[in-house]
Amino acid sequence: MEPMPNCCEEIARQLYQYIDRELSPEEQRQVQQHLDDCPPCQKWFRLEVDVLRLVGECGRRLEAPPTLIEKVRRLCASSQSDPHSS
Repeated sequence: MEPMPNCCEEIARQLYQYIDRELSPEEQRQVQQHLDDCPPCQKWFRLEVDVLRLVGECGRRLEAPPTLIEKVRRLCASSQSDPHSS
């Protein structure tokens, strides 16, 4: 496997911020321009977006057991009533 060019490495470092729209407008534009011009990065971007979408869909289908839900509620309530418990 060939090493990534420096510009692709920079895109790799910014990809999740790009996906989450956490970059400045100029950075968003630069990443988008790179993705438009670089098929390997575009393919990687689509893969990451698909993985995030699938993980989100799976998470929505799962439900915690009622005993766990109740335990979390009790812990939250007790930590709100006692500011010194951490």
